[in-house]
Amino acid sequence: MAESVNGGPLISKWLEASDRKAAILRYVGEQVPLIYCLEAESQQQEEDQNIQERLLYPLECFLFGEDPCVGLEKLEQCNSGSSSQQCGRVFKEGETVYSCRECAIDPTCVLCMECFQKSVHKSHRYKMHASAGGGFCDCGDLEAWKTGPCCSQHDPGTSVSMETDECVMDPGLQERAQSLFQVLLSYTIDMLVWEEDDELSEELKPKVKEDTYFCVLYNDEHHSYDHVIYTLQRAINCDPNEAKTCTAVIDKEGRRAVKRGTLSSCQQVKESIRHNSEQITQQPLRVEILHTAVMAHQTFALRLGTWFQKINGYSVGFRQVFCQVALEPSADNDKLCLISRVMLHDAKLYKGARKVVHELIFSSLLMGTEYKRQFAMKFTEHYKQLQEDFISDDHQRNISVTALSVQIFTVPTLARQLIEEGNVIKVIIDTVMEMMREHLDNNNRFHFQGYNSDKFFRVQVIFHDLRYILISKPSVWTEELRVKFLEGFRVFLGFLRCMQGMEEVKRQFGQHVEVEPEWEAGFTLQMQLRHILAMFKEWCSSDERVLLLAFQDCHRVLMSCTNQPFRSEPTDSYMCKQILHTRPYKVSQEPVSIHMPLSRLLAGLYVLLCQTGAVQYLPDFVDPAQLNFTELAEQPLRCVVLAAQVCADMWRRNGLSLVSQVYYYQDVKCRDEMFDKDVIMLQIAASKMDPNHFLMLILLRFELFDIFNGNCSSKDQEVLKQWNRVIEEMLYLIIIIVGERYVPGISYVTKEEVTMREVIHLLCIEPMAHSSLVKNLPENESHETGLETVISKVATFKKPGVSGHGLYELKKECLKEFNPFFYHYSRPQHSKAEEAQKRRRAQEGSDKALHPPVPPSFCPVFSSVVRLLCCDVFIHILRRVLQKAVEDRSNRWTEPMIQRALHLVGQALIEEKTQLEASSAEEVTFDFSLKAQITGSEHGKSLFHFLNKMKSLPSLEAQKDMIAWNLQMFEVVKCLRLKSGAVASSFAMDQSKSEETVQDKEKAERKRKAEAAKAHRQKIMAQMSAMQKNFIESNKMLYDNVPESLSQSEAATSVKSFGMDVDDSRVAVGPQQGLCSTDWGALTCILCQEEQEVQAWAPAMVLTACVQRSTVLTQCRGKTLSAKENHYPMFMPPDLAVGTHTGSCGHVMHATCWQKYFEAVQNTTRNRLHAELIIDLENGEYMCPLCKSLCNTVIPLIPMEPSKLNYESAELVGQHLTLARWIQIVFSRIKGLRAAQEPESNNDAMANEATALFEEDQADFRSILSFGVQETPKFSRSITEMLGVCATTVHRVGLQTAPNDLCPYVPVMSWNTCAYTIQAVENMLQEEGKALFGSLQNRQLSGLKAVVQFSAAQRLKSSQAVVQKHFANMLAVLLPVPNVEETPSILEVDFFHLMVGLVLSIPALYQEEAVDLQPSIISTAYNHLHLLHLLTMGHMLQVLLALHDCAVTGGGDEGDEAQAAAMLYSTVSQHTDGLRTGVSGSTVAEGVKIGVMPFLRCAALFFNCLTGVPPPEELSSITESPESELPLLCSYLALPCNLFQLFQDHRDVITPLIKRWCGNTAISKALKGEMHIIRYPRKRNRLIDLPEDYSVLLNQASHFKCTNSSDDERKHPTLCLLCGVTLCAQSACCQVQLNGDEVGACTAHAATCGAGVGLFLRVRECEIVLMASKTRGSPYPAPYLDDYGETDPQLGRGNPLHLCPERYHKLLLMWQQHCILEEIARSLEVLNVMFAFEWQML
Repeated sequence: MAESVNGGPLISKWLEASDRKAAILRYVGEQVPLIYCLEAESQQQEEDQNIQERLLYPLECFLFGEDPCVGLEKLEQCNSGSSSQQCGRVFKEGETVYSCRECAIDPTCVLCMECFQKSVHKSHRYKMHASAGGGFCDCGDLEAWKTGPCCSQHDPGTSVSMETDECVMDPGLQERAQSLFQVLLSYTIDMLVWEEDDELSEELKPKVKEDTYFCVLYNDEHHSYDHVIYTLQRAINCDPNEAKTCTAVIDKEGRRAVKRGTLSSCQQVKESIRHNSEQITQQPLRVEILHTAVMAHQTFALRLGTWFQKINGYSVGFRQVFCQVALEPSADNDKLCLISRVMLHDAKLYKGARKVVHELIFSSLLMGTEYKRQFAMKFTEHYKQLQEDFISDDHQRNISVTALSVQIFTVPTLARQLIEEGNVIKVIIDTVMEMMREHLDNNNRFHFQGYNSDKFFRVQVIFHDLRYILISKPSVWTEELRVKFLEGFRVFLGFLRCMQGMEEVKRQFGQHVEVEPEWEAGFTLQMQLRHILAMFKEWCSSDERVLLLAFQDCHRVLMSCTNQPFRSEPTDSYMCKQILHTRPYKVSQEPVSIHMPLSRLLAGLYVLLCQTGAVQYLPDFVDPAQLNFTELAEQPLRCVVLAAQVCADMWRRNGLSLVSQVYYYQDVKCRDEMFDKDVIMLQIAASKMDPNHFLMLILLRFELFDIFNGNCSSKDQEVLKQWNRVIEEMLYLIIIIVGERYVPGISYVTKEEVTMREVIHLLCIEPMAHSSLVKNLPENESHETGLETVISKVATFKKPGVSGHGLYELKKECLKEFNPFFYHYSRPQHSKAEEAQKRRRAQEGSDKALHPPVPPSFCPVFSSVVRLLCCDVFIHILRRVLQKAVEDRSNRWTEPMIQRALHLVGQALIEEKTQLEASSAEEVTFDFSLKAQITGSEHGKSLFHFLNKMKSLPSLEAQKDMIAWNLQMFEVVKCLRLKSGAVASSFAMDQSKSEETVQDKEKAERKRKAEAAKAHRQKIMAQMSAMQKNFIESNKMLYDNVPESLSQSEAATSVKSFGMDVDDSRVAVGPQQGLCSTDWGALTCILCQEEQEVQAWAPAMVLTACVQRSTVLTQCRGKTLSAKENHYPMFMPPDLAVGTHTGSCGHVMHATCWQKYFEAVQNTTRNRLHAELIIDLENGEYMCPLCKSLCNTVIPLIPMEPSKLNYESAELVGQHLTLARWIQIVFSRIKGLRAAQEPESNNDAMANEATALFEEDQADFRSILSFGVQETPKFSRSITEMLGVCATTVHRVGLQTAPNDLCPYVPVMSWNTCAYTIQAVENMLQEEGKALFGSLQNRQLSGLKAVVQFSAAQRLKSSQAVVQKHFANMLAVLLPVPNVEETPSILEVDFFHLMVGLVLSIPALYQEEAVDLQPSIISTAYNHLHLLHLLTMGHMLQVLLALHDCAVTGGGDEGDEAQAAAMLYSTVSQHTDGLRTGVSGSTVAEGVKIGVMPFLRCAALFFNCLTGVPPPEELSSITESPESELPLLCSYLALPCNLFQLFQDHRDVITPLIKRWCGNTAISKALKGEMHIIRYPRKRNRLIDLPEDYSVLLNQASHFKCTNSSDDERKHPTLCLLCGVTLCAQSACCQVQLNGDEVGACTAHAATCGAGVGLFLRVRECEIVLMASKTRGSPYPAPYLDDYGETDPQLGRGNPLHLCPERYHKLLLMWQQHCILEEIARSLEVLNVMFAFEWQML
């Protein structure tokens, strides 16, 4: 490469050149091919350096006219005041963005993380969500925010609007910038919009054209990853890894050169790629052949894109020049400006180029008001072409230029300008219409059968742009805006006209429909238009004239619709002396459509006219004669009837598509612009028509006219059933038309009151979570429901516990609003609400009648709707319905029908009462009560008469409360009509009094019954008790004469009670050992339900168990352990890096039952889909048959040996068997056993050295046996077999090795799991602050006891020689022998593991060749005692040495304990180098006592499970402090309360031992600080501390940079909750090899951090991931809740989240109790996995 270019001469040459453009381009043409796309694969860093030095530096020199650094400094001084106040940060996909719900103009106004943290909105109600990519931060945009437009960083101090003034710039600099930008931007865009056949311009052509080309493969969305990899392997003969890498780059960047060579070789590859890819899908991959020079220039053009961004960032002036150049019309090329050219070519650009272009537009054109306006005009000008290109393109929208619409259309002032100057509403709708023209049928209506869903989805996106334009309605209208808006509105009406009556359906008779018609497209369209329709109406309502003209246009278009004409002439229909002249039409026989947007829009506009008062001017715009409301109500009425008939199963042969349409028609997603508007149109018609005629029309359309006229009958049960359902629906419709008045404009209610009523009715169903309420409420265009403003008025919030979510409960005072026939209830909701309210009223003892609530009064325009309730036809309908019930024609009426009729009667009576209360009886024309009593009374068939009869009908028992209430209301109305106000009020009072007395009587009766029942129960109990006593008395002999053949447990119990009388001390160790109080007794197998005693010779009983590796107690997270390393597994290091935990759910089975079950599970599970995700069959896993816990082995239950110590003999033995003597005897035995095993070797040095410690003569080889031996217990074959099964699993899992029951470490691992499990339990109890004994659940206790007994029995299954050798090795730590190097020092072992190993292996020393022996009870007691004393002293020394650099506290009261501690400290100081002097005795004593506590607690648990001796009762209650617990533990373990007394008592033994212990080189290293030393008590591991506010975590995640990746692709930062490290999950950059498999960062981390178990928080997804192995994991709710007590996975709702400490603690306990595996298995079992998630790639 050439040296760095000197800018000076070159700049002069360019400045002086007559054609600057040619001069600069010639230089670029020379240099670029020398840097990019060379033969050798150059390093990116090297390329960047060359580009900077040889191209960008000279260009910057030319721009500034001097050294760029100097020029930049001058520029900064000059422009210090005019820096941009807009942030403009472009979002990457997945980046968290924030929107303020209080201040944002619309939901598209968002802030980046940094700006949000520094803004006022942080304390407001905000929402957060993941960006789809491509948007930018609106901080500093004054039009985006109501308040707080700038964060503290971008606030200029004064509220200057965005750059209105021209930036002052040096004329020379401006001129140079203009000429340079023109050349380079033109060059950049020429290169980016390059076509394959284009030629390089003269200036850029290389002097010598080489025959070297690139074959370039482009990304598309048709072919999958695997397709491309396969194609590449075939086409260019590369290996799979290379193909994979290449495909990843193509997917990320959009293209990649896959071959470099001659033109012909590249063409061959191109053909091969096209041919191979065409075989897979019909479409070939896009491949181009580009000359190397062209490829180099294209690469440089991309680099220039980022360079432009940098230069524009230097100064507002540069940005303005850039914008001028970009928007300047070109002299040639159809006068298109540069930015138009690149926009129109966008769909052909590859990903990388699009990204650069869009970011360049963001950083320049969208940052200034004027240029943003100019760009918006260009965008609107090319809008149709851009959308056409996007629809035919296959790339996602977030990388399409069309996505920029959100940046310009949502700016209110810009939107107005675009409507006025660019007629943008018309442009957008014309574009949609153009795209959907292919779906129009012959009647000019849409028909979507066989539509392309992908293309249709892309067309829908255009509706978003229309929403953006309409998002904020104008406060001031200009004439131009009116004209253009109405022009756009008319085009929109044209679009709706194509939807009016589309996709008609006709009822299927005889046979089922063959092909289900397409319906989703129509409803998807309806959902897209839902908010747009509402916005158009809002715009119209903001100007009276616009509203009236819009109504006029809408009416005209609706009237011009030709769809669904009547097929016959009008006829007359007669009922109740009324005649209705109308055209016949039957929904069940004629075609009908559910899509009527024009009728519904007209209804919406009419209500707005009423609301604004503009309805008075309507006759000036629409001729009243043309407003035929019978005709207008026709279409909505047909839709309602269709829904009713579908509900009545009349259309079931039309298939599910129609059922789905009716469901959505009434669903919250569509109802506000469908069902609700149909109801409004019917209310409008009801207010304008004669009420009798209106009801007759309803009867006709429901096809019930003849039934109510008595001219129709049928014997077909199916038909009768359908008629009944349709009558129910018809009555329901009348209830709705008359009663549903909560619409602003129909009655005087506000939007808030409407929402409040919706919420009340939802909460009447059941208490609901906030998210459920939101889901059931309609959203506005800003995705707001208005719930927050009303919820506190109507409900109280109940906080959640550690699971579940917070619930809102309805306030009692709101119950009076409940309407059982609320029109937004679905059928199931109606039933649930009714049940809930009846239940609630029964509990409260209040009125059980679910009567109609008092509705708000209609506005004057709608006031005549109530006439429906007193017209003749209405009375006739009700009489007919009630008559059926009274005459009890069972198949002619249903209870819901009567319920609805009674509700209507109630509505009418309430209306009459309201009117009578408001004015005098003479003025009130509403006469329902009179007609109800008079009409038909001559035959005893009046409505009132029927009601009276009904109250005594047993078939209507459920409705009696409602009937009684209605009759009571008749009386109230009657009194009001009599105009005797006093009478009416006194009557009401009497009524209420009589009600109260009735209620009191009922309460008294209930109370009397309850007391009688209680007395009866007590009497029975007394009788039973007497019978029991009598039985015992009469069978006293049975109870006294207990037979000899007592079972062991009973004998033990009786002995125990006797023993406790003799000696009440509770001691588990030594010659004072108490009696075993518990054994297993008789247990029931959960599989066969048979009982069995646990006995040595009986078939085995087993406990389900799960063995797993654990790091819960580790003091050194991330450290791994392997066999042969650090003396593991023989010695557990004190940091407890990795342990083996055995847990059990406590369920018992016969071993044979378990084996059968296990085989059955294996056979059935193999056939299950993704079974390997739930249980690992290869490793013996299964689910507990009862509780479904995950298990991988079973623990055999070993019976406890009944033991009764002879205290006198024990005392005699104790006099001889001192600690010193015991050590001698043990060493002699070890020596003798070794000699017997290895007769040749002279291996007694160790024993000689050991016994040389003591003066007495060497003991005899067999003297150990003289203190008492007994035979070892013999176990049945099945118990022995199960011992092997369990031990092998523990060994395999613990050491991660292949199963090998001959391995010498099998017994060691059993002892280790016993010790670790006890330590984990002690740690958990300490964490929860529970008592050591009595706090464990039965399952935990039985599991622990089983593990200890199993570990104790393990030596019987193993080779005695191996166990003896292990004992000798372990003892060597406790009694060190000089000159033996392999033994670790006392600082390098965990003493509790050592204790368990020694205690459980010492019986092996008693083994003789000919006979199996074990120590007697007395021998065992002394073995335990001496071992425990030695171990306790060793551990105390271990604790003391770890204290050496702790803080020195002043000496307190120097008591005996402190003096003994000081003496010990001084003794140790003599033998060590490095212990601090001047430490007080009390400090040492305190430190050692606190440090030794966990060891003593674990020892107490261990000996309790081993010997069964009950602990002191005080240990079963929570102790205040360790001081009070220590003496209790010491007495239980036969230790002196002053532990330092041990050193005094055994001075002769311990003094030389201390010397030897301290003589180890490891101790001197530790004291010098050269070796890590563990402090005691060990620190308890907890999960990391999480911030209270979740946005803090999101902030951290936004700054996360993956060390293995240089790109800016979206990452998934994932936090390990065990150690706090942040990992890059689900990303190829961080995949590693683990045991030969490729795994993700989390899986690899879990292997070291949690021994395979992982607990991760996926920050951007707000979700916990539990991991248990490479293939298993499951999601789990994060411990973050919003203010409504709910979690928010994937940040779907986006509410602010706060840490819930209780849930986080629950997670901690799950980890500490080793339940993560279990949780994963259970959740996967419930999920029933269909598609396996690759957990190992996380």
